[in-house]
Amino acid sequence: MRIGELAAQTGLSRDAIRFYEKVGLVMGRRLPNGYRDFPRETVPWLQYVRTAQALGFSLAEIARTGEELRGAADSAGALSALFEEKIGVIDARVSELVALRAELAARVGTGCPLRAAG
Repeated sequence: MRIGELAAQTGLSRDAIRFYEKVGLVMGRRLPNGYRDFPRETVPWLQYVRTAQALGFSLAEIARTGEELRGAADSAGALSALFEEKIGVIDARVSELVALRAELAARVGTGCPLRAAG
C-alpha cells in the first residue's frame, strides 16, 4: 500500500511514517514511479509502535522488543515480561526523583545550592 493509504489507516502523518522508515522501524520498497509501497502488516505494526510509545517505550526499545516479540511463541507472556521490566525501570526512576526532591527540599533557604545540605 502507498504511504497515503498507510497514513489514513494508521492515523499517522506521512512525515511520521517517513521518519519511522528512516530509523528502520518500517520498511517500504520503492515502486518504479518512486512511490513508497508498504506491506499490509505495516498497519498493525505501526499501531503497536504508537501504543508502545504511549506506554513510555522509546523507539529503540520498540525496535528491539518488536523483533523479540515477532519470534516469541508466547507473545502475551513476552509482552507481560516487557511490561514488568518497564515497571521496574519506572519504579527505579521514581525512587531517584523522590531522593532528588528531598535533596532539593533540604537546600531550600540555604543560599547556596552547591554546598552540601545538612
